Amino acid sequence: MERSAHLSRRSLLLGTAALAALPRLGKSQTAAPVRWSAGTAPPARKAPPRATDCHFHTYDAGYPTAPGAALTPPDASPDDYKALQRRLGTTRGVLVTPSTYGTDNSLQLASMTALGADNFRMVAVFAEDVSDSELKRLDSLGARGVRFNLPFPGPLTMASLETLSPRLAALGWHCEINMRPQQLEAAQDLLKRLPSRIVIDHLGALPADGLNSTSYAIIRRLLDKGNTWVKLSGAYLNSRPPYAESAGITAAYVRAAPERMLWGSDWPHPTRKADDKPDDAELFDLMANAMPDQATLQRVLVDSPAELYGFAP
Repeated sequence: MERSAHLSRRSLLLGTAALAALPRLGKSQTAAPVRWSAGTAPPARKAPPRATDCHFHTYDAGYPTAPGAALTPPDASPDDYKALQRRLGTTRGVLVTPSTYGTDNSLQLASMTALGADNFRMVAVFAEDVSDSELKRLDSLGARGVRFNLPFPGPLTMASLETLSPRLAALGWHCEINMRPQQLEAAQDLLKRLPSRIVIDHLGALPADGLNSTSYAIIRRLLDKGNTWVKLSGAYLNSRPPYAESAGITAAYVRAAPERMLWGSDWPHPTRKADDKPDDAELFDLMANAMPDQATLQRVLVDSPAELYGFAP
């Protein structure tokens, strides 16, 4: 009897160990790789229906690059991005015209059509003196904001924010801003008085002192004002796996204003070399794990993007 009980316990332990050695459910080990993304497994956290990736780009060598463009990544197509969607479980997205193409939005517009315009929107780039007719045309095609990519040379400057913001506000558009910490400090008074909504890219590109930085304090004041959103994107830009610094910053932003957070993959990660791309599922989980509950995850991935970009509820 004692031997029988001993064997039963031993069998149970061996069976438990065998189960532990199996791949975890929901983590496919045989999924096809996605171009310009490390890893193959899906996120551990499941995306809710209509989840939105609010920041990605496409690239195509068939489109002319802007003179002096600092980044000229290899091709990253709509079909490549569809593979990323299947892996992450997202269904909606926001294309952002990269600095590579200057004021030429045609590739992102064509990509939006290829992906399915009903489920995609766009953040465009154009010159400060853009005509009203061009703004209306882009609005009809699904553009909902303008990107001020200020660390890179381009058509828009800090002063362009004040010039364009009233015109964007009239359309219900926003200013999407990518700037270095020194630029943010210099622009803080300007940003407070802009009439349009503001979206801060890539966790605000905080410097090494992170939550103790002047940049974070400025962004918190903007969030408290109620007219600013932050993209929980680019966690890999100033942090390496497991992205502990970026995880802490993400969680702090979520605690401060969960109703005005967005998430973006930043695929195909144009500032990283082909052999140093981040794992997009890991980046998704970093964001999802910062949410206190499923309702907040729904807000960040579905409800806030629908409000800001005009998707159907």
